[in-house]
Amino acid sequence: MDKEKKQDLFAMSILLITAIIWGGGFVATRNGLDHIKPFYLQFLRFSIAFLLLSSIFFKKLKQITKEDLKGGLIVGIFLFTAFSSQTIGLQYTTPSKQAFLTGTNVVMVPFLYWFVFNKKPDIFSYIGVFLSFIGISVLTYEGGVGINLNLGDILTLLCALLYAAHIVSTGHFAKNIDPVILSIIQFGLTAVLSLIFALIFEPVPTVYNKTTVFSVLYLGIFSSCIAFLFQTIGQKYTSSTKTAIILSTESVFGTIFSVILLHDKFTLNMFIGCMLIFISILAVETKFGLKIEPKAETASE
Repeated sequence: MDKEKKQDLFAMSILLITAIIWGGGFVATRNGLDHIKPFYLQFLRFSIAFLLLSSIFFKKLKQITKEDLKGGLIVGIFLFTAFSSQTIGLQYTTPSKQAFLTGTNVVMVPFLYWFVFNKKPDIFSYIGVFLSFIGISVLTYEGGVGINLNLGDILTLLCALLYAAHIVSTGHFAKNIDPVILSIIQFGLTAVLSLIFALIFEPVPTVYNKTTVFSVLYLGIFSSCIAFLFQTIGQKYTSSTKTAIILSTESVFGTIFSVILLHDKFTLNMFIGCMLIFISILAVETKFGLKIEPKAETASE
C-alpha cells in the first residue's frame, strides 16, 4: 500500500470515528438542553474544547500567523452559525429526525464546491438533490396534517447548508494550516460568540444534574475537541466530498443512539425517508458503480 492510500485510509478511519462521536452528540445535546439554553450550552462545550486543546498544544499558540487567523475565523463563523441553528432547532424536533436532516449536507457540498472553485457537479449530484428532497418530504410527513416541516426542521436544514460550507472551507484551509491551530481558533471564536449571544438573549443556567454535567463534558471533550480535531486532520489528507460522505453516517449513528437511549419512535415514514436520503448520498458519492470519470476534486485542491 503506497503512502497516498495509507493517508486516505487513515483519513477515512478518523472521519468515521468523528461520525460515531457526533452521532452520540445528538443525544447529549438533547439532554443538555433540558437545563441549559442553546447559546450557553455552545459556550460551555467549545470553551472546554478550546481550553483543553490550548493547554495540550500551548506551544503552537506562539506560531499563529495572520493567515492562520483568517482561515480560523472563516471556518469558525461557519461553525458558530451551523451549530447555533442546529442546537436551537433541536428544541423543536427529535434527535433522530435532526440526525438525518443534518446528513443532507453531503448533497450540498458538491454544489458549494462548484460555486467556490468553479467545478460543475455531474448528473448524479442533481439526482441526489432530488432524492434528498423527496426523502425529507417523506421524513417530515404526518398523517392528517401533510408535510410538517416545523421550525426545528427548517433550522436543521439551514444547519446542513452552513455545515456544508464548513466542510468546504475546512478542506480548503486545512491543506496549509496546522489542524490543531485551525481547531483552536474556531473553538475560541465559537465560544466567544456563543457567550455574547447567551448574555443578550438567555438566562444564566442555575439547575444542573449528573446527566446535564455528563452531556456538557461529552460535548466539550468528545464532540468538540476530539471530533473536530479529527475532522480537520482527516480533511488534510482527503477531499471535501469524501469527507462529506463519511461524516453523513453521523445521521445513522444519531438515529441509532436516540432510538436506543431516548426511546424515539422509529416510524415507517422515517424509515422510508431515511432510505431515500441514504440513496441520495450513494448517488452523489458512488454514482451507483458506473464507470464515469468527471473532473474530480482531489485532496490537494
